[in-house]
Amino acid sequence: MNKKFWISFAATYVVYEILEFIIHGVLLKSTYATEAVMKIMRPEADMKMWILYVAGLFFIFFFCLIFAKGSEGKGLMEGVRYGFYVGMMVSVPMAYATYATQPIPYSLALQWFIYGVIECVIIGVVAAQVYGGKAEETETTSE
Repeated sequence: MNKKFWISFAATYVVYEILEFIIHGVLLKSTYATEAVMKIMRPEADMKMWILYVAGLFFIFFFCLIFAKGSEGKGLMEGVRYGFYVGMMVSVPMAYATYATQPIPYSLALQWFIYGVIECVIIGVVAAQVYGGKAEETETTSE
């Protein structure tokens, strides 16, 4: 793991946490406050928020690691495509498996799915912007 990886990891994690706040702390705040959702969630005082930050670190670490290993240096659209694929892979099962097993409103599952894909596309763009050109470019030019 080189310097670009760690810069990508840090930048992507910061953007991810900002997006998490916007999605869950702003856009979905009123949905989370509904009786249907409140009765299945922990009271705010009992929430273990630190686990969400640790889980986010793991997610972003592997998100960036997989991007770095497969990056072809194709720029912005490579990040969009990668983010879309990861977003679909992660958001569909999370949103719809939760809907299938817990009494959440369908609208919440749909929003988790849509926002999750959008979030992954955005962080994919961040990773692609940090990597810029081909990851191996510096190695080939030094030969």
